[in-house]
Amino acid sequence: MSAAVPVSSRLPAFPWDKLAPYKATAVAHPDGIVDLSVGTPVDPVPELIQRALIAAADSPGYPTVWGTEALRDALTGWVERRLGAVGARHENVLPVVGSKELVAWLPTQLGLGPGDKVAYPRLAYPTYEVGARLCGAEPVVYDDPTELDPEGLELLWLNSPSNPTGRVLPKEELTRIVAWAREHGVLVFSDECYLELGWEAEPVSVLHADVCGGTYEGVVAVHSLSKRSNLAGYRAAFIAGDAAVLGELLQIRKHGGMMTAAPVQAATVAALGDDTHVAEQRERYARRRTALRAALEAHGFRIEHSEASLYLWATRDEPCWETVAHLAELGILVAPGDFYGPAGDRFVRVALTASDERVDAAVKRLS
Repeated sequence: MSAAVPVSSRLPAFPWDKLAPYKATAVAHPDGIVDLSVGTPVDPVPELIQRALIAAADSPGYPTVWGTEALRDALTGWVERRLGAVGARHENVLPVVGSKELVAWLPTQLGLGPGDKVAYPRLAYPTYEVGARLCGAEPVVYDDPTELDPEGLELLWLNSPSNPTGRVLPKEELTRIVAWAREHGVLVFSDECYLELGWEAEPVSVLHADVCGGTYEGVVAVHSLSKRSNLAGYRAAFIAGDAAVLGELLQIRKHGGMMTAAPVQAATVAALGDDTHVAEQRERYARRRTALRAALEAHGFRIEHSEASLYLWATRDEPCWETVAHLAELGILVAPGDFYGPAGDRFVRVALTASDERVDAAVKRLS
């Protein structure tokens, strides 16, 4: 009997491994590396969130997949207050173990497989494709999703603000896409993890009453606390929207034991109940963004989109790996644009997630 084909054979090479030699070059810089590649938060976890986590540290029992009543109250309250959603009930929210886990396993949990299609933007977070390939579905890219053939299209990913480009979909465009998807029976999942980080545009949620018409039918939003609250290490995220879809996912995730840790649930309640730390973190990123953008442009880069999110989408009109190599010689590590699709092969993604001291070092080296 022949050995089973490894599931990993369905997947592309893990992109970040390709950066290793460039990282080695950057690390060798006399003043050390300035890592603007992955986009992992570096600022402290706000004190009130740490206190909530510590207070819940004595949690010997199993948490529930659906979360505590206090957590569900916090989630429904936040989507109404912050996203402009209306009538959100506990059935409309579900905590998840970080948004990447959700993105990667959603097509499988929806029961998709060969013959089904999963669509996502032409320039996109690689895990949308990974999720489709894990279940054997066909990954499909788009420029305008309403130009797709809806036959066999079971899941449509939106991403606004975009990773990597920082593009924001206007309210009118979101409304048009949702109407098209409903007309064709296509489920919409909108990745809105950078919604709190709008700079030159105000991001709008797919759950906003003006977009979805006050009904969550066929639409779900994905949100994360990793960037807004510096909680990437906590794996704190949630989805909100269509109760029928979330109810099915809840049943599956119960069987799979996909539980958010009880202390993290308590920390999430604290995080969603406080806007002050979010505003303070925005200010940090705004300062870094202003400094890095000016330095890159003075160095000969052109910045496209980037009106929101944690990244600058930058080009010197050359192959992206040449740009990566050039910056690595300066001790600056960035992500090559082709990580996010062939359309990004002349861009790099520059993250704002470095300390003020490291950002200042990058600015000095670029000047």
